[in-house]
Amino acid sequence: MRFSAGTRLLIFFFPVLLIAALGCVYLHIAKQVDASNTRRSNDRKSGGSSRWKRPVLVKGPLGIVTATELFFFIMFIALLIWSFCTYIINDFSAVTQKSAAKAGEKVWKVRLEITGLRLGLIGNICLSFLFFPVARGSSVLPLLGLTSESSIKYHIWLGHMVMTLFTAHGVFYIIYWVATHQISQMVKWEATGTSNVAGELSLLSGLFLWAASIPSIRRKAFELFFYTHHLYILFLIFFVFHVGMPYASIMLPAFYLFLLDRFLRFLQSRTHVSLLSARLLPCQTLQLNFSKSHGLTYNPTSVMFINVPSISHLQWHPFTITSNSNLEPDKLSVVIKSEGTWSHKLYQMLSSSSSSIDRLSVSVEGPYGPASTNYLRHDTLVMVSGGSGITPFISIIKDLIYVSTTLKFTTPRVVLICAFKNSSCLSMLDLILPISGSQIDISNLKLQIEAYITRDKEPRANSSSHIVRAVWFKPHASDSPICDVLGPNHWLWLGAIISSSFILFLVIIGVITRYYIFPIDHNTNAKFSSSLRSVLNMLVICVCIVITASAAVVWNKKQNAKEAYKIQNMEGSSSSSSSPGISMAYNADRELESVPFQSLVQATNVHYGERPDLKRMILDQKESSVGVLVSGPKKMRQEVAAICSCGLVQNLHFESISFGW
Repeated sequence: MRFSAGTRLLIFFFPVLLIAALGCVYLHIAKQVDASNTRRSNDRKSGGSSRWKRPVLVKGPLGIVTATELFFFIMFIALLIWSFCTYIINDFSAVTQKSAAKAGEKVWKVRLEITGLRLGLIGNICLSFLFFPVARGSSVLPLLGLTSESSIKYHIWLGHMVMTLFTAHGVFYIIYWVATHQISQMVKWEATGTSNVAGELSLLSGLFLWAASIPSIRRKAFELFFYTHHLYILFLIFFVFHVGMPYASIMLPAFYLFLLDRFLRFLQSRTHVSLLSARLLPCQTLQLNFSKSHGLTYNPTSVMFINVPSISHLQWHPFTITSNSNLEPDKLSVVIKSEGTWSHKLYQMLSSSSSSIDRLSVSVEGPYGPASTNYLRHDTLVMVSGGSGITPFISIIKDLIYVSTTLKFTTPRVVLICAFKNSSCLSMLDLILPISGSQIDISNLKLQIEAYITRDKEPRANSSSHIVRAVWFKPHASDSPICDVLGPNHWLWLGAIISSSFILFLVIIGVITRYYIFPIDHNTNAKFSSSLRSVLNMLVICVCIVITASAAVVWNKKQNAKEAYKIQNMEGSSSSSSSPGISMAYNADRELESVPFQSLVQATNVHYGERPDLKRMILDQKESSVGVLVSGPKKMRQEVAAICSCGLVQNLHFESISFGW
């Protein structure tokens, strides 16, 4: 059965966008329920599915893979193999000596062309899922309990499959053209039907992108990987030219959601946010404290992408949010470890004694994080971190502080096992206390911290290791507090944008087809160009997204501006007694007088010159439900995953938090 172009669009677009729109409504309702704290009081033990969430593969090309992930991965591979075999068997059975001779070719050559064609169709199936994991603000991932950070590995898997299949597709066709003396086909761009030149340009763009994604290149030359990855734009444009809109419809829904998400991120990044202060820790780590709107809420382990134009206009880097939107309703904090070139420049800029920075221009995207958390369902939380991997656990501990002190709910016992290279990194533990820590009593939180210093054999006598420097910045009229680009009712607005933009697209493309394309196609002396049809469809999609998203952002910007004006007035009055732009030394020992700091010190055991015995410390937890969270170097994550998957105990629930792309 053959379908028209409009029918294909509806068949492939409508189900996906309907799920995304309904998902927005569901997430809005879930957020309201979460805000009323009913989840926190009832989010207790839930078993049954924990066995499927245990890691079954720890090492290998796929990384740490749970039973659920492995099951769906195998099923997806089985789908691809079944589809390919079905195509090949049916097509090969139709090719006979007689039919091949009638076409003037040998059987093996006809089958070679068929194989190349079917490899391309199977690659299109993989491509249809490729953009779901990288739409950071999409409603589809939260429906499955996923975040964009945890789903990056799926994008990597799919990317390798796509490029492998499309490369094989191109190679098979080149061999076929050479064997049949039709090499001139490589330079043909047909007005209607398949365009070979467009396919070759798409493949070349993808190959450059794929080569720069090799792990060794990505780690050593991240900027090359980052900039080369933008070739996906050329890859997709020429792909649509190559196959035409009808066959591109299968992959366009995911890209549609990605494009919408990308434009909303662009609109948010155009605003410079208000950076209040920075804390410089002695371990080459800094904490940036931003002003935020009270209506902006986020869950623990959320991340935010930051751009500092004075360092690079194009580079955006993700960092974990360590503040809590309930404990600190008007501030948002991120922690940045000086490890790469970009972060090192930022640290040097703020720590240099010769610099006098009154204001640092910063743009952000996010926050992005899980739609909900389930940490309260465990009796004990064992959190294992290495170096800067402690930052997501700081946000979790702060959330537990809020639950235990403000909501008066029972919280799990927390065992934080953190490994640092030297004793100066112990200053990162001070970040566990909120900025308003003197007003918070954390004694109700059952917290045990085991800190391991691997390189220092004993505490350093130099008292400067306890010095934390603080830098305050002068408020600027053009800066705004961090707020949700679509306001407090973000999910409802996103659902409205998805629905309205698609309806607008159908109306516009329907009018164009009826009054412009239809008369040409039904003229016996002319046919409407496939390339021009593709251009019109892509252009209309972009226009509809821009119109609807911009209207929603402008509508919400008025409310955000009113709240920003109130916050700036409050900040102006509160900062009048201080001197912005001045760097001050802050002695952490002075906080020993505060009750929260005393509680933190009493809960901390420091071990020098040794590494934690993770197997013993994890397996010693005898509670019925133990959540094991790990964040840090790859070897540490693999070691903890191996412990949880060994089968010696049944009470461990593993979760890896990794932001390494």
